[in-house]
Amino acid sequence: MGSKNKLRRFNENETFSNVVQPTRDELVSSNFKLKGNWREEVFKNNNPLVLELGCGKGEYSVALAQKYPDKNFIGIDIKGARFWRGAKTAIEENIPNVAFLRTQIELIDHAFAENEVDEIWITFPDPQIKYKRTKHRMTNATFLERYKQILKPEGVVNLKTDSEFMHGYTLGLLHGAGHDVLYANHNVYKQEGSPEEVTSIQTFYESQYLEQDKPITYIRFKIK
Repeated sequence: MGSKNKLRRFNENETFSNVVQPTRDELVSSNFKLKGNWREEVFKNNNPLVLELGCGKGEYSVALAQKYPDKNFIGIDIKGARFWRGAKTAIEENIPNVAFLRTQIELIDHAFAENEVDEIWITFPDPQIKYKRTKHRMTNATFLERYKQILKPEGVVNLKTDSEFMHGYTLGLLHGAGHDVLYANHNVYKQEGSPEEVTSIQTFYESQYLEQDKPITYIRFKIK
């Protein structure tokens, strides 16, 4: 993407009512007014709140919002020029129950209050295979602790990935720490009984992986 195109998208994001872009200082200094107030302030209802972390172009968040109008969805990514597409689609198609937050996932517990979130989706994260990158793995123990802080006690996390490494690493970590693995499948499109919300929505890259016959894995779990 050219720098002109990027700049245009950043500028357009500023005008979108469904895009929130706090500064790092705003979040860390506890001055972020939406923390604990997302339902009332952004969605004007009391429906369940669902996050997609590392939402990319936002297509999964938008598709979930269309499929579940009785839930609120927030796509989160640091790259605003990417989720511009999802935000624009949501406005053009009048999908009121999806919004986008531009921030780093490491700051998630500064953006949401304790027990504010009902569910988290992590879709196709970078597996960060090299050992020195483990601190960036989105299902490592540090990240799970952050998710636990903002999730309701019965809240669940969904991990959907094309990486067998990420799938295996996460399963091992969950079992080792005594978390509740509610469902695990290392090839959701080839096995019967896969959850419908997992197989009925596909990202652009996911459809490409499927064309290459690459297995898509899925884990649904609760953090103890």
